[in-house]
Formats: sequence, C-alpha cells, structure tokens
Amino acid sequence: MNRFMTRPSIALSRRTFLKGAGAALALPWLEAMLPQRLAAASTNPHPIRLAALFMPNGVREDQWTPTGQGSEFELSPTLKPLEAFKNDILIPTNLWNKGSDYGDGHYVKTSGFLTCTTINKSLGYDLNSNGISMDQIAARSIAQKTPLPSLELAIDPVTIGVDTNVGYTRVYGSHIAWNKPTRPLAREINPRLVFERLFRINNPISTNNISDSLLLDRVLADAKQLRRRVGTSDKARIDDYLESVRALERRIEQTSQSEGQPWSPRGEIRPESKPERRPDEHPERVRLMLDMIALAFQTDSTRVCTFMFGNAVSNTNFSFLEGVNGGHHSLSHHERKEENLKQYQRIGQWHIEQYAYLLNKLKSFKEGESTVLDNSMILFGSGLRDGNKHSPHNLPLVLGGRAGGRINTGQHLAYDKDTPLSNLYCCILDAFGAPVDRFADSTGRLKGILS
Repeated sequence: MNRFMTRPSIALSRRTFLKGAGAALALPWLEAMLPQRLAAASTNPHPIRLAALFMPNGVREDQWTPTGQGSEFELSPTLKPLEAFKNDILIPTNLWNKGSDYGDGHYVKTSGFLTCTTINKSLGYDLNSNGISMDQIAARSIAQKTPLPSLELAIDPVTIGVDTNVGYTRVYGSHIAWNKPTRPLAREINPRLVFERLFRINNPISTNNISDSLLLDRVLADAKQLRRRVGTSDKARIDDYLESVRALERRIEQTSQSEGQPWSPRGEIRPESKPERRPDEHPERVRLMLDMIALAFQTDSTRVCTFMFGNAVSNTNFSFLEGVNGGHHSLSHHERKEENLKQYQRIGQWHIEQYAYLLNKLKSFKEGESTVLDNSMILFGSGLRDGNKHSPHNLPLVLGGRAGGRINTGQHLAYDKDTPLSNLYCCILDAFGAPVDRFADSTGRLKGILS
C-alpha cells in the first residue's frame, strides 16, 4: 500500500458538513473525499504547500554549516534545534545569489532573495526587481485551487525613506515577494487580521462577530490621505500597490459568494482561537504569525506563503534572550569580536528554533498516512551569509518537508562553490508541480534533491 494513501470505504463530497443545532461544521479533508479515479492514479493525493521564511542580517558563519555530507551529517550549533527533524530537512551549502552581488548593504540581498535578479538602484521612483519571485510562479500555477493564491506575512511595517549610506529606498528591504517586476506584494503584519481573513474565507456564511471588513477597506482612508501628499507618478504607484491587495480581497469575495466553487476547507477554524491583539513582544508576534501559516496550510486556504522575520537592516532588540544585549543588525556587524559573535550566533539559533516550531506544528497535522509537513516545502534562509561582510556567497539555507515524496530530505548536500541559488528554486518549482525551463540565472537542477 502506498504510504500516502489508504482505500476509502465510502465516497464523500468535499463540501460535506456536519449539521445540527443551527450550525454547520466543515469536515477536515478525508481520503473518502478523493475521487476514485484520482485515488487510483495518484501517488500523493494531498496538495503541496510552499513557504519561504526570510531572516535578515545573515548568520555567524563558522557556527552554521553541518559537518559531514549526504545522510551522514551532524548539525552545527546554530542548527541544533532541528535535531528532531534531521530526516525531514535538506541543507544545501555553497549556493549563492549572483544577482544580489551588486551594490552595498542589505537591500539588493533582500528584494532579490526570491527573484535571483538585480534590483534597480532607486530612491523610490522607479522601483523594479527585474523579475518575478519564485513563490509567485508557484502561486500562479495553482491560483484557482484555493481562495488565496498566496499569503504574504511580516513582522515589521514597510520601511520608507532612503538609506543615504547606500543610495537605495528602504522599501526594497521590506519585500521578498514580487508578482510583477514593479509590484511587490502587500504584507500583513497583524496576526489578528490574518486570522480574520482566514476565518472569513473558511466560514463564508458565518454570523459570528468577527469583523467582515476587508483589509484594503481598513487602510483606504490612510491611502487617500497619502495620495493627496504625493506627485502624479507616486499616485499611480500607490494605486498599483493597493490593487495588489484588492486582487486578493476579490478572490475572497468570489469564494464567499459563489455557490458552485469546488473549494472547501480541509479543517475547522474556531473563532475562539483568534489572537486578542497584535502583541507588543517580538517572540509572541513571530509565533502567532507562524501559527497563521500553519492554519492556512492545514485548511488549504492557500498553498503558498512568505514570511519575513524582519525587514532588511532590522535592528530588533534581542535582549529577551539570555546573554544578548542589543539589536540584530548592530550585532551582525560584529567586527569579529567574540562577545558580539556569541550574541549574533544566539540570535541566529533563536530563528532556527522558531523554524523548528513551525515544522513541528505542520508535522502534527495528519493527512492520511502522511502529515502536512510531508506534503510541504518550508524554505528558511537569509539573503546574505555574514552580516559583517554583506556577502551573498554560500547562503545559509534549510529546506524542510518532502513535497509529497518529491524531495530527498535527511541530507547535507555540499555543492561546488558559487552554484546558483536559482538552481535550487528550479528544483522547488518542479516539486511543487510548476516546472520551469529556467529561472533567472539558473544552469540546471541541483543533483540529489529531487526524487
């Protein structure tokens, strides 16, 4: 028997509800909901999910790389929180992002992280990534299968102004997801609002007291006020930016209003689980956002997500960690001082601990004989290796999940120096079911990753 599937004893509609006492409760996905002809033909009936988690400021490089290669490897101190997931992860080393090896600082490394392109050097009037991000290629391939084509999440609000040290608009440092070269996708930074959006699309006829207002409606007044203060070209850019938000909201409205949509949630979203507020403490905000990713994937509200732990040059104070006393960006410029390096390493390890938290959550969600993690690809990485060098060589990367058996996990794979990062993205898109002949500067698929 295939490890991903057992034979259903009955056939159920995916729109089956449990009804009673005036309530209708959506069932989680069951194998009995899979059409018999598809069950017979498919080796993995479950949807493949993709998330990209971005960490700013790089890592302490001498504490990152595992020892050993292939399946015979030992995790480094920074990666040690992933010990329980050694068989679920793949660690590729010696990959670099050639497109971001341009200009100074962090901005090129951030906005180009998922595009593998060189962004325009801009003060804000000609924003251009010169490419579409890998996550959006995946999202386009399954756009009609879920209410949300993709979900973009972050912790920090969009940073504005110009970093005069390097001559780039700070807006570049706030985005990794681009659905057009000139259009970065709007991100949600409040976990409560993310929950409300997910609840709304999973409960289109609900009469609960969760606000039904759309994200764009909430910010429209501020947007109109801003438009009055900027020039004609900026007005057009604001309109273009807000349209990317409205496009997602239209999808939600269409799903809510249409009787004939084949989509139905794979699990229940309980209103009492809604976060009470946007927490003040950074660790709690991060955990809630990771919970939202897990909830979105579990319910199949979306299959593509990006999350930014912080914007470029993020100087979040990590004094909540024992032995750390300072901001992330400041400590990343460690000047090779051991006192700073220890704190820098601890911050990197904390981020890996949060990554492990998400992997564990996804692994706890069962799908037949597999789990949501088994049917996902969760990429963790930074756009530069060491914050003190600003180098895009040998990027710190981890890929978690097997993509339904399409990814060979449980390995540390060391490639030739300066192998294109885009080659990894070609593998990810293949495993997702959205193959491309070439992505950015790719030269082929990485060996050893795809089954």
